[in-house]
Amino acid sequence: MPRLPFLPSFNRLPDTLPIFPLPGAIVMPGSELPLNIFEPRYLNMVEDALSGHHLIGMIQPAHGSGVPAAALCHSGCAGRITQYRETADGRIELVLTGACRFDAGEELPTTRGYRMLVPDWSRFAADCADTADERIPGHERLLAAVHAYFRAKDLQADWDRLERLGARRLLNSLTCVLPLDNGDRQALLETVDDGERARLFVRLLEDVTGAAAGSRPH
Repeated sequence: MPRLPFLPSFNRLPDTLPIFPLPGAIVMPGSELPLNIFEPRYLNMVEDALSGHHLIGMIQPAHGSGVPAAALCHSGCAGRITQYRETADGRIELVLTGACRFDAGEELPTTRGYRMLVPDWSRFAADCADTADERIPGHERLLAAVHAYFRAKDLQADWDRLERLGARRLLNSLTCVLPLDNGDRQALLETVDDGERARLFVRLLEDVTGAAAGSRPH
């Protein structure tokens, strides 16, 4: 699936990035993450992002800590604000669309309450490629594992729509929405190679279903 037209190219990614440390909440390239913003510091963050590059870095705190200045995980993913709505009670409802992953660099001083850092995008340059052909190694096994997982959990899905996403977009989207352990989500986010990431994802699903996905169920 082609890359969305408003997402920045690799050479237009910013040198500094506001971050939203939130346990369990990740965005991956091409996937969407809805957010409900109400804390003053994060309202400031959204305002500042909209006045500039429209990007916010989602990154999990290390060890799931809720401490404001807690250590961060090694990597996160920047999302572009693609939907925005102000509410009568002073909240902002928005949707981030994943643009590119990053490794967390130096943290910078801030005057508006939220945290900022210097992102290192280099390891994840392929996130910005226009990948019309999204078949990756293990495509069929990935689909079989997803089918088995949904069947084991008695979940419903629009399979025609999911399979039209392509393997990479399907993998990224399900990494964000399935109830995976936060550490497993982080491991998937930090894995660069698509084939390796697909194999890890399949192992995680097969651990839940208790059965290898040897063939696609009907």
